Amino acid sequence: MNNKKNYAVLFLLLSLIPSASFASSGQAEQWIDLTQHWVGFTSLAIFVAAYMLVMAEEFIHLRKSKPVVLAAGIIWALIGYIYARHGFDHEAEIAVRHNLLEYAELMLFLLVAMTYINAMQERQAFEALRSWLCKKGFGFRQLFWITGVLAFFISPIADNLTTALLMCAVVMAVGGDNNKFILLGAINIVVAANAGGAFSPFGDITTLMVWQKAIEATNGAVDFWSFFALFIPSVVNWIIPASIMHFAVPDEKPVSNDEVIVMKRGAKRIIALFLCTIITAVSFHNFLHLPPVIGMLTGLAYLKFFGYYLKTSHKKDYPSVSDDSNKSQHIMGDVVPFDVFDGVARAEWDTLLFFYGVVLSVGGLGFIGYLGLASELMYTEWGSVLGLSDAMNATPANIVVGVLSAIVDNIPVMFAVLTMMPDMSVGQWLLVTLTAGVGGSMLSIGSAAGVALMGQARGKYTFFGHLKWTPVITLGYIASIATHMWINASLF
Repeated sequence: MNNKKNYAVLFLLLSLIPSASFASSGQAEQWIDLTQHWVGFTSLAIFVAAYMLVMAEEFIHLRKSKPVVLAAGIIWALIGYIYARHGFDHEAEIAVRHNLLEYAELMLFLLVAMTYINAMQERQAFEALRSWLCKKGFGFRQLFWITGVLAFFISPIADNLTTALLMCAVVMAVGGDNNKFILLGAINIVVAANAGGAFSPFGDITTLMVWQKAIEATNGAVDFWSFFALFIPSVVNWIIPASIMHFAVPDEKPVSNDEVIVMKRGAKRIIALFLCTIITAVSFHNFLHLPPVIGMLTGLAYLKFFGYYLKTSHKKDYPSVSDDSNKSQHIMGDVVPFDVFDGVARAEWDTLLFFYGVVLSVGGLGFIGYLGLASELMYTEWGSVLGLSDAMNATPANIVVGVLSAIVDNIPVMFAVLTMMPDMSVGQWLLVTLTAGVGGSMLSIGSAAGVALMGQARGKYTFFGHLKWTPVITLGYIASIATHMWINASLF
């Protein structure tokens, strides 16, 4: 009964809130401010509830895609209902299609990367690498640093998401049943990949966004090479938490049974094709000004044609099944030596659908008006309240952008900042690039790399496992900001 009374009081209070307001002229005539409307409050509550279920996945065993996909549908249904009531039949449709396009690019990019990784796994590339590392006598601590260094320096060329997926596959192959090493190795990879992606325009989606938009805002002052001023701050961001986590990594060596694992036919060529795919994606964007996903899908065609070659040439390797040694090669699953669609089918679809829910949900909150409201508050009011100089006025907001990107996602947060297009110096634009890029490392759900690894290393790399090391990662976050403001002081 008390609960019913509480709901009644809540409903009464919501009914007293002013209805949705309309802008008076121009393009804004077709946009409704729902930030003070019951639809806005309800959407926020739904999103928060969905994210709480995502965080509790480790305990309730509810796949993380389920609550956010449902939340996305309800949020946009509420938006569509209000817009239809006011005679705006297409505005919500146009907005949701824009969000869907953003998701489609991300999903297809991820799908290609996952397919290549699954193909390399099927060809036993990672098992062979694990065997080689074990035979070299590397311990878990040495492997911790090797995978971290590789993640940091590969992500600026490829991207932090693809790099994290690749390195995590190695960590899982080497780690075996040592869940503690896999957890720490995955955290280290997420931090290293995000830090490495922050100082290159191709390292992260947000750096690409800033590179394109900040050139307009600063009359070309933020060019391609300006981002490399973030190299040392990025190193600091990764090296501090890695140095502390080093002592928690088991001081032992992986179990080695001296088994020699040979990669299946075509494994090295698939690795080469993956590198060609990354180069194609970067080239499509850099030289042809096309979305990187087009280059990735073109690279998927490389794999499809090579798979056709492996299939048609399979009989040359196994001409006869008359003897026992050849019969063992023709067990079910080896009849077709390689099938690219098997790699597609084994992609982490829970992760891909989770991204759908996040992009659409946050896009809905942005369309309601909350992201714009937050950006205006941060960039116009905080600096004046704190009494900062004009050069440092945006500093608190840019630091908070990194914190928000750990909770929500750096793409919509950065999109909100770029929509506001605040008047900032080159140093401030680089600061927000750094914080948005590395801030997501503080939580496992704060970056595409972290979310993807939660799916790839399910049950071993978890939200709460990452959360235990958030204070250490935050220390690196603060140190990287201080380093940037010190060594790049002339840019502010």
